[in-house]
Amino acid sequence: MIKVGVVGGTGYTGVELLRLLTGHPETELVVITSRTEAGKPVADLFPNLRGSLELAFSEPDIEQLCTCELVFFATPNGTAMGMTPQLLEAGVRVIDLAADFRLRQADLWQQWYGMPHACPQLLEQAVYGLPEVNRAAIAQARLVANPGCYPTAVQLGFLPLLEAGLVNADQLIADAKSGVSGAGRKAATGSLLCEASENFKAYGVAGHRHLPEIRQGLAAASGAPVGLTFVAHLTPMIRGIHATLYAQLQDTAEDLQVLFESRYRDEPFVDVLPAGAHPETRSVRGANHCRIAVHRPQQGNTVVVLAVIDNLVKGAAGQALQNMNIMFGFQEQAGLADIALLP
Repeated sequence: MIKVGVVGGTGYTGVELLRLLTGHPETELVVITSRTEAGKPVADLFPNLRGSLELAFSEPDIEQLCTCELVFFATPNGTAMGMTPQLLEAGVRVIDLAADFRLRQADLWQQWYGMPHACPQLLEQAVYGLPEVNRAAIAQARLVANPGCYPTAVQLGFLPLLEAGLVNADQLIADAKSGVSGAGRKAATGSLLCEASENFKAYGVAGHRHLPEIRQGLAAASGAPVGLTFVAHLTPMIRGIHATLYAQLQDTAEDLQVLFESRYRDEPFVDVLPAGAHPETRSVRGANHCRIAVHRPQQGNTVVVLAVIDNLVKGAAGQALQNMNIMFGFQEQAGLADIALLP
């Protein structure tokens, strides 16, 4: 049993993390922080946790957090990097669900996030927490950068093709759609029911913050920089990401179905569907799975990969728990066995 703290427990990612942690057999939640809700019982804000979690929110206190063995940051970008050095110095392991440690280069971080990095010396030490790629490094990590939701779906879809060198890495296209919860739990006009319902739109076409993260991961898989066009869309649903990925084959002799099944055969949270299948976001709602299908329309040179995840689970809190399990030597599926919710 390990003592766990959560910094920033009031957002959608935060409550999903709390829901999963309360059902984990190896964790004891000892502190949940929120500056705005300090003193309020967590279950008053999130009634789904009533009877399962008796803690109240508290002000962030570094000394109290240093008594934990692991601290999760479910905070806005730029928060974790201010407290992480002290926690690491105290021997506390850290998993950041925001973007503070995802990019390797401090200047790239500043370019995309509009602020200087507070501890650039930790960027090389941080392990990118995509278990399907970095499981061994995660097991030894003190600091894990939990991947973003779009980057998780896009990378898992493209990885087998790039690792095998089967596609033109200069001409990758990722067309991805997300539910409104991906925008966070905040008062914003674009997230209002009357704005988001019965509507569909692209955003961030000129440059989305997840673009450099995706490029970084795909370049590592390819062994060289990649050319990627990434377009995000907002869909009128609460949860889910659907990524439709396109690439041009350089070798049409490979059996793509066998390639994907072989790459993910031993991955507990990646499900390669039968040939001809079309994964649905509802098939992963509330679960830590990524479901993938690979297509080659009309047996041409274009390969189309379809990947779906729940943006709050495999795209955030569930993947963070998966990383925790690997870091502490727990069974990787511990606390993550929930079946997706239907309808």
